[in-house]
Amino acid sequence: MATLGSPVPDPFRVDTLWCLRHSLDAYSRPRGSGLATQVAAGRHLRVLEDGGPRLRIRLLEDGYPCWLERQDLAPAAVSAGLPRLPRLDRVAIAARMDSVLAFAEQARQRPNHYLWGGTLGPDFDCSGLIQAAHAAAGIWLPRDAYLQERFCRPVAVRVGETRLLEPGDLIFFGTPRRCTHVGLHLGGGRYLHSSGRDHGRNGIGIDDLNPRNCDPVANHYRAELRGAGRVMHSHDGSPLPS
Repeated sequence: MATLGSPVPDPFRVDTLWCLRHSLDAYSRPRGSGLATQVAAGRHLRVLEDGGPRLRIRLLEDGYPCWLERQDLAPAAVSAGLPRLPRLDRVAIAARMDSVLAFAEQARQRPNHYLWGGTLGPDFDCSGLIQAAHAAAGIWLPRDAYLQERFCRPVAVRVGETRLLEPGDLIFFGTPRRCTHVGLHLGGGRYLHSSGRDHGRNGIGIDDLNPRNCDPVANHYRAELRGAGRVMHSHDGSPLPS
C-alpha cells in the first residue's frame, strides 16, 4: 500500500480536491464491509492515500477521514476548489436551531431503523442523525459522538436536574472512559435519538432523563449519562483528532 504523500494514479492524485455529484457509502478500513459514514452529494473531499481498490480521503466539511471505493468515486467525483465554510457563532446557530429540531422530528416521523454509519436517512446512527440535522441548517459538526462531545461547550446536567439545558443542546452517553451515544435535547430533559436493537428502539425515538420514567430504553441511557454540551460554533473543516 502506498503511504501518505506517495503518488496516486491519475486522476486521484494525493491532495486533489473533489466534489461529489451523488451520494456514496464510505468505509472505516481499506478492506471489509464496515460502513463508517455516508457521503452526500455536494460534499467535498481530499484524497490522502491510495489503498488499491479504495482511496483514503478526508471530507472537508467536517474533517472526517474514511475510505471510498475507487470504482464508486470515479463516476461520482468532479474536480473542485476549497468549499466556503463560514464559521457560524452561537448567535447564528441559535437562530437556526428551530430548523435543526424540525429536521430531527421529520426524520422521526419517517419509517426508519438504526443504521451504523447512516447519515443520509431515512436510516441513521446516533451521531449521523445529529450531524445531518445540523448540516441541513448549514451548521457543520464533527461526525462521531465522542468528537461531537469534545466540540461542544459543556453544560451541567444530571439525572433529574436538566434546568440548564436548552432545546438543541446535545446529551452524551457512554462509559466513564468514552462517549458512545448522543441525543438532541428537546426541552425538559426529553431528547430525540437514534438507538440500536440491543438497548434502544432500532430507530429514532424520544426518551427523557426523568428518574421516574421506568421505560427500559430510558433507564438504560439514563444509567449511561455522561453530560451535555452546547454547539457554540460550526466546524471549519480542519482535520480532527483521533
